[in-house]
Amino acid sequence: MSELNSTRDTTKDDIAPPAESSPRSDLVTRPAQVSEKVVEATPVPDLNAPELYIHRELSQLQFNIRVLEQALDESYPLLERLKFLLIFSSNLDEFFEIRVAGLKKQITFAREQTGPDGLQPQQVLSKISETAHYQVSRQYSILNDILLPQLNEKGIRFLRRYQWTHKQTLWIRRFFRQQVAPIISPIGLDPTHPFPLLVNKSLNFIVQLDGIDSFGRDSGMAIIPAPRSLPRLIRLPDELCDGGDNFVFLSSMIHAHADELFPGMKVLGCYQFRLTRNADLIVDPDEVDDLARALRGELLSRRYGDAVRLEVADNCPKPLTDFLLRQFGLTEAELYEVNGPVNLTRLFSITGLENHPQLQFPPFSPGLPRVLSGADNLFQAISKQDILLQHPYESFSPVVDLLRQAAQDPNVLAIKQTLYRTGANSEIVNALVDAARNGKEVTVVIELRARFDEESNLQLASRLQQAGAVVIYGVVGFKTHAKMMLILRREEKNLKRYVHLGTGNYHAGNARLYTDYSILTSDVALTEDVHKLFNQLIGMGKTQRMKKLLQAPFTLKKRLLELINRETLNAQAGKPAHIIAKANSLTDAKVIKALYKASQCGVKVDLIVRGMCCLRPGIPGVSHNITVRSIIGRFLEHSRVYYFLNDGQEQVWMSSADMMERNLDKRVETCFPLEGKKLITRAKQELQVFLTDNTRSWILQPDGSYVLSSPSGNQIPRSAQATLLEKLANSSQRTVNL
Repeated sequence: MSELNSTRDTTKDDIAPPAESSPRSDLVTRPAQVSEKVVEATPVPDLNAPELYIHRELSQLQFNIRVLEQALDESYPLLERLKFLLIFSSNLDEFFEIRVAGLKKQITFAREQTGPDGLQPQQVLSKISETAHYQVSRQYSILNDILLPQLNEKGIRFLRRYQWTHKQTLWIRRFFRQQVAPIISPIGLDPTHPFPLLVNKSLNFIVQLDGIDSFGRDSGMAIIPAPRSLPRLIRLPDELCDGGDNFVFLSSMIHAHADELFPGMKVLGCYQFRLTRNADLIVDPDEVDDLARALRGELLSRRYGDAVRLEVADNCPKPLTDFLLRQFGLTEAELYEVNGPVNLTRLFSITGLENHPQLQFPPFSPGLPRVLSGADNLFQAISKQDILLQHPYESFSPVVDLLRQAAQDPNVLAIKQTLYRTGANSEIVNALVDAARNGKEVTVVIELRARFDEESNLQLASRLQQAGAVVIYGVVGFKTHAKMMLILRREEKNLKRYVHLGTGNYHAGNARLYTDYSILTSDVALTEDVHKLFNQLIGMGKTQRMKKLLQAPFTLKKRLLELINRETLNAQAGKPAHIIAKANSLTDAKVIKALYKASQCGVKVDLIVRGMCCLRPGIPGVSHNITVRSIIGRFLEHSRVYYFLNDGQEQVWMSSADMMERNLDKRVETCFPLEGKKLITRAKQELQVFLTDNTRSWILQPDGSYVLSSPSGNQIPRSAQATLLEKLANSSQRTVNL
């Protein structure tokens, strides 16, 4: 385990940029202008060269590795470190279900696609396999050698079979016979019982048997599917233990009592395994006349998609693993032998143990800006000024409270809302239901295709429709990812609009875990733009001209490129030029090329990109003026903010969109400007906090690896999230200056 602590830089993606000291094979030589004598040609970098780009899936895998690294950070509380390790598992599951499955599908149907990096899908899969196998091995080493022993010292124990006392063994046997065995349906394998169709990511056991049953069958193998209704961790009664919290894995119970499931047969071995399948939903917009009905049909298929990964216990004999691989049509490169439970995400249930608060992050109370402190009427407060909130440091409650007030206010005539992820029983949905029942004109645009929230969104759509709301499913072929709410209110003889725009989802739970911005405004031009966008989504017609709001897929990308180019022109003119962009991902090749050109012309570019980043910083002559950092901490960095120096006339934009092709070209997104020196200054100062982080900031290297920042010399340790938590939370009587 010494290797786990020897370095904190992550595995490289093996696509190194050309060395500075050697000629660049990816450079195109442009002849210089000559007069009376020959002038040596000046090499001009080819911004289409594959060496300048990182493959998006390899970059995504790097993000997951940075998450795993947090499990080694001893400055975090112990249960939080365990949580990071489990998040790595959850992220890796989705990575295989969507990313790896997509690459395999390209190969299967001979539709290989190469991005700017030039790598073929098979090459990418090979690199993913190599990196993922190594990191999964590290993950289980961290769990077994570091976290579980430390948890044991704190009184949180996971008891293996050899550790069970006599009393515990009797209790476990009784529990198994009463609560587990009646639900399990073991399946013997023979010609009349073929290998069962197993649910995606379900826990299963392959059993090696000896003997002949009552019908004369002796196939020698059986499968035990563990019902999803059963808990994967069972807490032992306190009276059976010497203090602390003591748990037994369901898998241990089944292993210990497998012979009871096959009476008269001898169990030679019982080994857990889990299959990961393709979980992406494919709905052909040309063949859909009812999106909700089509998705309901597709949701079942997600559980039984094509196999992409097999996890097995590392003590499973090779003949059995080979048998499983053949059944699922997988190769050894897709086999992951693990030293522990194959379904680690089920451990999430113990990360919030109430009797161990010292092992978790301390609680905090989100703050409120002064203008909202004690404000009973949110409409009056918003009428006075735009209100900017940064979650989770500042409360999401004003957004919910505004909707609640609107639902009860007799002067409110109509409410329009987009919902991407929220939950069928959220406070937002409750307020919309109340508004519809109170006679308001409620129209909700629900994106049914929000990945892994499709079923929840179908449920909330039905609930809203039953309350009398008009539900629209967005635009087929373009996910509605915009976060906006419009309230139409009669004030005296006029109708006035109030709007909320955000960078995150209308999910109160996520608002405590994700960092996002919200703006509450009654600005006439901006609210009119939002009204136009709703009409565009709900009805039909040509794109309407907006005064302030940028929207994808029509104006956002074009304007973003123009803003980058403006900084480039300013730098060429000898003016100071600076771009700061904060986003979840940067993959769009056109945006990357524009940033490369800006760097070449002297624009200082600071990128804060949490996840995928296909741009390579620090390449001489190309991206030497670009830095890229990824902040990984207590909260998931989710806000999208774009700052431009603009020759001293600073501009800040906030958006629901990342700098990705899918966001800019294939989704309905919004991007809104901050106006007024106070809000612009605040946003810039908060971005600067991230740029000075030297404890949670991972710096992207030219070769695609990331190195964790650390204070040097006499530098004071700085954490952006800790700084913002201190400045913005816990007090309702504070200012917003940082």
